[in-house]
Amino acid sequence: MTGAEAAGAPPRGTRRTARALGKLVLLAAGLAAGGLVLRAVGAAPGTDWVDRYVRDQGMFGEAVFLGAGAIATAAGAPRQGVAFLGGYAFGAAEGAGLALLAQLGGCALSFGWARLVGRAWAERRLAGRYGARLRRLRDALAASPFGATLALRLLPVGNNLALNLLAGMAGIAAAPFLAASALGYLPQTAVFALLGKGVRVDGAWQIGLAAGLFAVSVAIGLALLRRHSAGRTLEEG
Repeated sequence: MTGAEAAGAPPRGTRRTARALGKLVLLAAGLAAGGLVLRAVGAAPGTDWVDRYVRDQGMFGEAVFLGAGAIATAAGAPRQGVAFLGGYAFGAAEGAGLALLAQLGGCALSFGWARLVGRAWAERRLAGRYGARLRRLRDALAASPFGATLALRLLPVGNNLALNLLAGMAGIAAAPFLAASALGYLPQTAVFALLGKGVRVDGAWQIGLAAGLFAVSVAIGLALLRRHSAGRTLEEG
């Protein structure tokens, strides 16, 4: 125990959780506030290509959104941004559904790449400096692929792409991993799609509902952080 922890300071894992949660809150607030401000002058952040190729383009626009969203998520772009643009382009319900499909496609791409290409690299990392931390998380995923993945997806901390790659390298079954990912993606996808819809139509109630749902999803994630072994491993690592 360090001197700061002995003096009653929050443990390092708790401080890390608070910082990660703060970044997520700032992301949500920034998307909403920036969109509302720029909407007043006829634009919204990052929406030019959506206005040109996606909105009001029928099935072509949906296909463009799905493809671009999957590639962006697979490359590490924030999945919350994909959901925001889905809500902006298609409305809350349809936008959340299409964003979820795009996110799941990106998840499958990075998971599959890691499974086919990255296994040898993973073994080297597991034997190296960060091996102990990665092994604990890999073991939690291997022991409970669906439950551990769901817990980690709902947490307000962690990295979407890193989890995709670790799961692929660990060789866990694809079906429970993808199913749990889809379910775990849903709360924040709905929240950010509502934000995108609210920005486009100046809908204060959508933004308020998104804020409430966001608070609920964070509360669930924090509870899981303490209760599930995968969450405790992530916090400790």
